[in-house]
Amino acid sequence: MIVRLMGEGQFELDKKHMDEMNRIDNNIVKIVNKGDEKVFKSEFKKLTNYVRKYGKPVPHEVIKPSDVIVPPSDITLEEAKKIFSGEGLVPD
Repeated sequence: MIVRLMGEGQFELDKKHMDEMNRIDNNIVKIVNKGDEKVFKSEFKKLTNYVRKYGKPVPHEVIKPSDVIVPPSDITLEEAKKIFSGEGLVPD
């Protein structure tokens, strides 16, 4: 699966990591619904760090369609409310 971290690039993530990524994503949806910005920032950072840790960077000269697009790290809680709803970023 190809995951794009906006402002950073694309990462190829093995399917075996998608359950954990989906768990973090679903948790972010719950946190956003509660409106807790501090906890949101922490959990969002966990999501991006997970992608960086387990994903293999796709060279910048290679363009592949992204399966999941993660917003930039400076996303606000208000912006997140528009994105992290329903299933979140990662489809079940």
